[in-house]
Amino acid sequence: MGRRKKKNNTVNNIKIFFIGIILTALVACGVYFGLQYWTPGDEIVDIPDKKEVQVPPEDVPTPPEQKQPEPPKQEEYVNIFFIGKNENNEEVYRAVKRVYNPEVDGSKVKYAVTSLVLGPKPGEKAGGVYSEIPADTRIISITEKPDKVIIDLSSAFATGGGTESVYKRLFQLIKTAKRNTSKAVFLYINGQQADVIGGDGIMITQPLTENSLD
Repeated sequence: MGRRKKKNNTVNNIKIFFIGIILTALVACGVYFGLQYWTPGDEIVDIPDKKEVQVPPEDVPTPPEQKQPEPPKQEEYVNIFFIGKNENNEEVYRAVKRVYNPEVDGSKVKYAVTSLVLGPKPGEKAGGVYSEIPADTRIISITEKPDKVIIDLSSAFATGGGTESVYKRLFQLIKTAKRNTSKAVFLYINGQQADVIGGDGIMITQPLTENSLD
């Protein structure tokens, strides 16, 4: 009776031992598979070094281009010939400079001849110049063509004052026109080419030059 009881105890102990091993194995397996399930896998991710990470620049607005101020335009001039005196008290043809604006005044020769016919300004008169062109002279037209300029004046230009005065006004006109254009210049009186002018019949060769009255 005592042996059977002892034998049964031994069997029970062995059963408990194997049950403990099985339970331990089950717990170990559960822990392993649980860790596999709840923790990240072994996927390889290429993480760049911090030094190689490039931060995109911030969008900085480009300032608008500033226009450079235009250089001031140089003034242009025309030369108008009046009559004055030199240091020896001799009469000479003196060029007076006038500021010329092509956007307002048109061509140089038109502006110069128009200014000549209108006569010297008060300040220029005070500087000692005068004109032999009669005050009642009118410009009928100034026509510019590709190869020539035709200056058509009223008959007042050719009358009065005597021969010397007519010579002087002609030279004023010739010098003023030729200084302000490179084209051939022709003088007309009342629409007709002036080959003879003045009461004494001064002969003129055209186109006008410094030698037209020789």
